Amino acid sequence: MKNTIALTMAITVGGFVHLGAQAQNLSIAMEQAWSRHPLAAASAARTDEALARMESANGLTPAPASVSLANVNDQLNANRGKQEWELEVATPLWLPGQSAARQNEATALQAEMVTRQQASRLQLAADLREAWWALAGARNAQTTAQDRLHTANALALDVQRRYKVGELARVDANLAQNEQLAAQAELVDARTAVALAEQNLQSLTGVAPPDTLPAEAGPAQTPPLEAHPLMRSANAATQLAQSRLQLAQHSSREAPTLAVRMLRSRSDLNDSYADALGIKLTVPFSSGSRVRQEDAGARAELTQADVELAQVQQRVQFALDSARREHTAAERQLAFAETRVQLNADNLALAEKSFALGESDLSTLLRARAAALEAHALRNRYQVGVSAAQSRLNQSMGVLP
Repeated sequence: MKNTIALTMAITVGGFVHLGAQAQNLSIAMEQAWSRHPLAAASAARTDEALARMESANGLTPAPASVSLANVNDQLNANRGKQEWELEVATPLWLPGQSAARQNEATALQAEMVTRQQASRLQLAADLREAWWALAGARNAQTTAQDRLHTANALALDVQRRYKVGELARVDANLAQNEQLAAQAELVDARTAVALAEQNLQSLTGVAPPDTLPAEAGPAQTPPLEAHPLMRSANAATQLAQSRLQLAQHSSREAPTLAVRMLRSRSDLNDSYADALGIKLTVPFSSGSRVRQEDAGARAELTQADVELAQVQQRVQFALDSARREHTAAERQLAFAETRVQLNADNLALAEKSFALGESDLSTLLRARAAALEAHALRNRYQVGVSAAQSRLNQSMGVLP
């Protein structure tokens, strides 16, 4: 019976096995997972795109200049040597306020890309945290199942010995063997759950899960709501929509074009070439329907961004309140579970002593042992639950691992 008590008490230690030494942490796992993310793979190209947009917005003209060359002669009809060459260099011009509006749009787009990347990292962190603590819970369940099997084996050996010497009935030996079989089945299920949880975590990080899964600490102070990556992303989207509306308002027509024309011509072979130089300014008319279309589209985008910003703010606040309540509840449940473990451990010790003295039957001992195992398993789950609740609280605050 001493072996049974010792093995049962080992369950208490088993609950801490995967929350102790920090061979690896969530921060390292986060970097491993982000290195595999599609958005991270395209981040360099996205940065080049933003820089190119900024360079274009800061240019002297909205588009590159163009060169055209034309020739007119009479070789197909009179063939008197008439020649006319025209060289034109044309460049578009910024509309009033358009250059500044384009620069604001490029800046807003760059900020929106950065904040969208941060929001994607936070979403990945949510998936990683859930997979991390799902594996921790599965491993603790496996530890509990292993301890149950160890104590079942020890109990079966003791009962079988007493059955052979006539101290216990055959039904007691059958009950002890049945407990062994149930513990073996539970351990098979637990190992399967661990394998699936490890595979899920490895699919995110690309590497085998660490042997230890340490908890993450909370921030020194709660960051402001405006610093939340989802809030920053929504704010950046609103700023981008505003900049695009301003750009549409300053782009009521196509860009005017300024051209320098150089003309070299002669009437026939007997004439010498004459040169001329001219300037041409092309100002396109404004299209009312086109202006209304672009302005309406930009206003619709801004309205949608404003509504999404309000909804994101509400969701972030609700998630934070919910995570705080969950964390508080998890800590209270752990405290209750600790008391329950102590009570059931005392009952188990009394039941084992009574069974050893022949004052109670095996069924009573098995019920006390099952209650103690359940209390330890519940306490171990709540230990993981407290750490998982802290991770969810960090997630709701927008804190990355």
